[in-house]
Amino acid sequence: MKLRLDLRLSQKLIMTPQLQQAIKLLQLSRLELQQSLQQHLMENPLLDELATETEESEETATAEREQPDTSTTVSSEVRGEGDDKPAESGENAEEFSASSWEDYFDTDMRRGETEYSSSSKEEFPSYEQTVAKSTSLEDHLVWQLSLSGLSDREKAIGRLIIGNLDDDGYLRMSLDELVAGTDYSVADAESVLKDVQGFDPNGVAARDLSECLLLQLKFLGRSQIGSLGSRPGVLKGTVLESIVLHHLKDLEKKQYNRIAKALNISMDDVFEATRIIEGLEPKPGRPFSNTQNYAIVPDVFVVKNEGVWEVLLNDDGLPRMRISPYYKQLMSSGQSGSAETKAYLDDKLRAAQWVIRSIEQRNKTIVKVVSSIVKFQEGFFERGIQHLKPLVLKQVAEDIGMHESTISRVTANKYMYCPQGMLELKFFFNAGLQRADQPMDMLSSLTVREMIRQMVAAEDARKPLKDEEIAARLRTQQVLIARRTVAKYRAEDNIPSATQRRKFF
Repeated sequence: MKLRLDLRLSQKLIMTPQLQQAIKLLQLSRLELQQSLQQHLMENPLLDELATETEESEETATAEREQPDTSTTVSSEVRGEGDDKPAESGENAEEFSASSWEDYFDTDMRRGETEYSSSSKEEFPSYEQTVAKSTSLEDHLVWQLSLSGLSDREKAIGRLIIGNLDDDGYLRMSLDELVAGTDYSVADAESVLKDVQGFDPNGVAARDLSECLLLQLKFLGRSQIGSLGSRPGVLKGTVLESIVLHHLKDLEKKQYNRIAKALNISMDDVFEATRIIEGLEPKPGRPFSNTQNYAIVPDVFVVKNEGVWEVLLNDDGLPRMRISPYYKQLMSSGQSGSAETKAYLDDKLRAAQWVIRSIEQRNKTIVKVVSSIVKFQEGFFERGIQHLKPLVLKQVAEDIGMHESTISRVTANKYMYCPQGMLELKFFFNAGLQRADQPMDMLSSLTVREMIRQMVAAEDARKPLKDEEIAARLRTQQVLIARRTVAKYRAEDNIPSATQRRKFF
């Protein structure tokens, strides 16, 4: 084998660290972007946050007026001059002592009002007292356990049981697993479990749905709805208990005839029992679950101004950054200190400039992408979801001359506020279904889903529409759709089947 050297030309796409960070910055949500910018402000001393344009102009004018004094001060600080000067003492030092600052901040002075002292720190509640926290299911049950007359050993078992309940209030593990590794017996755990099941809310600490509903039936105080005989092969107890124990599947499928035949009772008794069971809570822990809603701040606003749709970027709450005037003047004067200090400042200056340019480029890209979406979906903004058109990333990418991956990053975790409400940018990208009257014109899948929801909402509850009937009605409206597609859309929108939607009373 002969060794030799060759020169070859090739092209490679190399992603520099700056490019990788710019791509990451592009796909950040608004909250993540705010946190990222705050991190840059803390780590880079050359980045400065500016509140308003008025403040910027005032600071610039002040810096120009004080430029000689500032340069002298900077020069003396960098060169180390004045180190041999004694520190100020006497009246000035006493004037700004620690006690003086505390007295200053403890006084609240408002314009147009008389001076008064604010409350001292000891009078304010602690931070933990001011934090709003809803009562959890565990806290609620432990509070009841502490007020019960159980022994310390039984309370310890009770805390073990309560600690293993899920968010719905169920004990999903067996008692053998619960007491494994402890000196408690299964009999002890079973005894304490019955006590915990008597706590509020009713049905808590049940091991399955049937037990949960039975626990709640015990607290209803209702009379029995019919009584079953003791003939062989026939269940004993009330109709409610029999349905809960053995016919929940039939009840879910609305097979009332089968329940009446199995229990040898009338349909009226089945309907009355069903009304009571439907009033029970299958998830006792639901009222204690964390249902806190978080407000979504839109990234862009779409408004109509003089007949033209405009895209407005929402930069409220995001820090406005600039290069620090102090360091800018320090570096321009050539008094930045040693070579190591100068190299450090140069590196931070490049990083600061890159962040500012990346934010500007990010904002321009978002506005450009949203403007293209508005152009494609103008019918939706004018007349609603019935006029939403099918749209894919490739169409927007070709319209603005960018890559599909860039469009995907821009639309990720971004929200728009428009006359139709708060919408995610991904909402506008959906598949299409062919129309019978206009083969070249596609209908958005979201529009078809809305048509299905409207049909289900307007149907007769005694005779709900089946998937075949919904597909047939859509075909009469020139929408070519199969039955299985209707079933898919219905399942994705959490719409029950026709059997489950049927009501007999």
